[in-house]
Amino acid sequence: MKRLIQKAQRGNDQAFLKIFHHYEADLYRMAYVYVKNPDDALDVVQETAYQAFKKIGTLREPDYVKTWLVKITINCALNLMKQRQKVIQLKSEFDETIGVEEQDVALTLTLADVLDNLYEEERSIIVLKYYQDYTFQQISDLLELPIGTVKSTLYRAVEKLRNELKEADYYGS
Repeated sequence: MKRLIQKAQRGNDQAFLKIFHHYEADLYRMAYVYVKNPDDALDVVQETAYQAFKKIGTLREPDYVKTWLVKITINCALNLMKQRQKVIQLKSEFDETIGVEEQDVALTLTLADVLDNLYEEERSIIVLKYYQDYTFQQISDLLELPIGTVKSTLYRAVEKLRNELKEADYYGS
């Protein structure tokens, strides 16, 4: 893998593609956790590929290529989410043509819904720790936070999740 990274840093497109394809599924899953839409997740992965290709020369430690790509993915997902928040629907009558879900449909509480209630930093730490199996040190390095902050944020976020699930009767004491 180190040789591929060195080749990619010297401008070898094929080496970069091999590296990127190796991590593409993980990057897609990470993007999907943030944007919650398959098409948007693909857009994030595409933007990640573009950004990573442009900046492959800035990668200092080849051992941390996955961490570097995940960080780019998180940033691209957050940027996309910020852009989507700026979109304002001008006319509500278009809802009828698009199709609005029935109001009386019972809503189900899922883990994704509960994760939405967390702050971005808390959600990132939860996803990196429990979905990507990163260590506290790796999360600390990736998010550029002190390791103590990562730990306390994780425990606070887990407690929030427990409380929300208890309120919804999905979690036993």
